[in-house]
Amino acid sequence: MLCTRCRIRTAVTDDGLCTFCSGTRPPLPGGLMAPVPGPGGWGVGTWPRSPVGLARAVTVLLGVVIATDLFAIATGLRVRALWDRLATDEAVDVSRPDVESAERLYLLSGNVQSLAFLVTAVVFIVWFHRTRRNAEVFDPSVQRMGPGWAVGGWFVPVANFWFPYRVASGVWEASAQARPDGGWRTVPRTPLNLWWGAWIATLLAARVTGRLWERAGEPAEIVRAAGLVAASDAVDIVAAVLAILYVRAVTGMQVERALHGRASDGPAPAPVPGAHR
Repeated sequence: MLCTRCRIRTAVTDDGLCTFCSGTRPPLPGGLMAPVPGPGGWGVGTWPRSPVGLARAVTVLLGVVIATDLFAIATGLRVRALWDRLATDEAVDVSRPDVESAERLYLLSGNVQSLAFLVTAVVFIVWFHRTRRNAEVFDPSVQRMGPGWAVGGWFVPVANFWFPYRVASGVWEASAQARPDGGWRTVPRTPLNLWWGAWIATLLAARVTGRLWERAGEPAEIVRAAGLVAASDAVDIVAAVLAILYVRAVTGMQVERALHGRASDGPAPAPVPGAHR
């Protein structure tokens, strides 16, 4: 039976309290203080820490990324239209102030995109690492990679197409075990798989279209490259929306897991064959 007060540890007293809530836990050596859980089952040290605040920050920043992508698409299509006129009508002067202004605005949109992506990536990785740490408390047996890979996995060439997904998969499995009786349950990985597929598509599209834009010299090549870059930005918007859904799904499961999950000082329930697959 779980503690009637914190709802995360095994009750050991007659009135249904755990050793922490009842104050019967023996003192630690050397004057060390035991980790005390906060409201809702969150705490410090070996106890899970709430990812809610970070999740909200990531959601807002992903919204900013979507806004910068829309800005880049609008300015890119304007540049494309101007160069398309040049490709079909050689009499058009591309050195006109409106053409130069459009290209400067397009360059600005790219810089804003890069800044928004960088800030979002930093906060997202911090949230990702927080959820991985929580997953270690919820169920370490389903973790395929250590917590350090929640950060380092993104920066390993080639492997960053797979390592973060393995980390996310373990987090998903551990966070999904949220039945009030502490048992296992199967939660479809649709948000995880859709987000990761869109993220990989975004990476590949950005690399290809970036090279095409850098190599474009003739008006027709610039028109084609600008169109493909706009399409790549559209894919990035889809990936950002799916990332928001994924972040909300994992955060929601971890909140529920912290409220109703088994106490960490008790034995882990045996996994149901085929669960989470």
